[in-house]
Amino acid sequence: MNTGRKTAILAGALYFSGIIAGVFSMVPVIDIPNYLAQISANTSQVNSGAFFQFLMTAAHVGMAITLYPILKKQNESLALGYVGSRLVAAAFNIIGVIILLLLLTLSQEFVKAGAPVSIHFQTIGELLRTGRDLVNHAGVVMVMCVGELTLYYLLHQTKLVPRWLAGWGIVGAVVAIVAGCLFMFRSIDLMTSVYMDFPLALQEMVFAVWLISKGFNPSVVVSGTAK
Repeated sequence: MNTGRKTAILAGALYFSGIIAGVFSMVPVIDIPNYLAQISANTSQVNSGAFFQFLMTAAHVGMAITLYPILKKQNESLALGYVGSRLVAAAFNIIGVIILLLLLTLSQEFVKAGAPVSIHFQTIGELLRTGRDLVNHAGVVMVMCVGELTLYYLLHQTKLVPRWLAGWGIVGAVVAIVAGCLFMFRSIDLMTSVYMDFPLALQEMVFAVWLISKGFNPSVVVSGTAK
């Protein structure tokens, strides 16, 4: 098995690892009406969500770094841009993890204070919840999708993968960027934003399967030179 094939398989495996970690990173208790009282009672759920969000971040960065040697041969600037976008998105994800842990601390203090009726805790809680949504569903999504545009444009131009697959990624990334912008300015709600991200999410799963089962076009990998 050649190096390009191993790289493609590893990148696809890292993507699916990120999906699995992303599923386990969800923290439903944060979205219930009495979240301030319930978060501290579900500390393990919050800590687990933070841990898996960190693992998801590592998988996403790992995928970009894994693909870099292949992409670099085609266009070093675009390859660096793709890796850079994943690193910036990782920073946003870490901020999301910190906000999640701050919500846990706030909930613990709320319970210690005897669940007061004062709006002080509620105001801070809503600010943290809103900030986490904006970081995860606007900041992370838009930065990652700028990187996806770079990646799929490069793949489309070089034919490392079929052009229909790369073209699907470009369209999906554009739609996801629009969704992130609309959600950030409250033109759409969170669920609508998630639905608009679905075409790219589906494409990336197909892309990961393609990497594992087919890999990159071997003739392009062998002949590719940095532009």
